[in-house]
Amino acid sequence: MMMDVGSLTAMGVVLGGVLGAAAHFLKVEENPIEAEIKEMLPGSQCGQCGFVGCAQAAAALAKGEAPVTLCPPGGRAVAEALAKKLGVTADLSAVEDPRDEYAEIAESACIGCTKCLQACSVDAIVGAAKQMHGVIPELCHGCRKCIETCPTNAIHMVEVEPTIATWHWPKPDGEAGAADSTHTHH
Repeated sequence: MMMDVGSLTAMGVVLGGVLGAAAHFLKVEENPIEAEIKEMLPGSQCGQCGFVGCAQAAAALAKGEAPVTLCPPGGRAVAEALAKKLGVTADLSAVEDPRDEYAEIAESACIGCTKCLQACSVDAIVGAAKQMHGVIPELCHGCRKCIETCPTNAIHMVEVEPTIATWHWPKPDGEAGAADSTHTHH
């Protein structure tokens, strides 16, 4: 019995050493700019940019193989930050800021096909085969992939209602602000 324990321990030490040496000699250095770009992206792994996830999108951006406007969930702010980081200029006129919305499933139209479950990258949809599905709004990041896969058009987007914690005063209108500043009060 002690011989068995001893031989297993020896094998573990030898194989652990081999794996440690392999990890040291075969490691792939990551491009530091790629890691910084990945941190700038939303991290939702939604695939709206045409890449499987944010890591692949960051790699393409670092190599100059993708435009800085590739991330719809990031909107104008992320596109501007990426352009500044990469030292490129970009036409941001077509870039829209993302709306804060989530998917909602109409109970009467859902047939329980589970195609939306498979499309959701964040598991925000709950349900079972041949049963009505539902969306957990707090988990949904609004990528719309479930809408594209739904054969009955049972899914639509709903704008998130502001709460006391998320509501902000609207920004002043530039023209109205300029008009107000021309008036003098006596």
